[in-house]
Amino acid sequence: MNTADLLHRIGAEVSAWPGVGVRSHRFGGSEFSVGRRELGHLHANGLADMPFTKRVRDELIAQGRIVRHHVLPDSGWGTRFIRDEADADAVVELFRMQYQRALEADGAASQDEAEPARRSPES
Repeated sequence: MNTADLLHRIGAEVSAWPGVGVRSHRFGGSEFSVGRRELGHLHANGLADMPFTKRVRDELIAQGRIVRHHVLPDSGWGTRFIRDEADADAVVELFRMQYQRALEADGAASQDEAEPARRSPES
């Protein structure tokens, strides 16, 4: 899959979760949010950027799941490069984590809504 296809796949899955909105991001790409809380955004060049607390960001960096943000390295933001299907899967999981955190923070969903159904590899 090329970068555009990978981004489309990520966007289609994340935007299908209950309560997720999509809009153009101010620096280009697509931004995903629940209410007023941004979950993260995708850039057409194959970058996924997501806001975390610095503690969570540091844990994800230590696990090799993200790198420091490409523009704001001292913030809580993290970046994941999307080069292949494994990266796309990892980005969906990061968005899932952000989604769950947003719902828990808003108290807006039951446990069932907080865990969107995982798609099988065949779908």
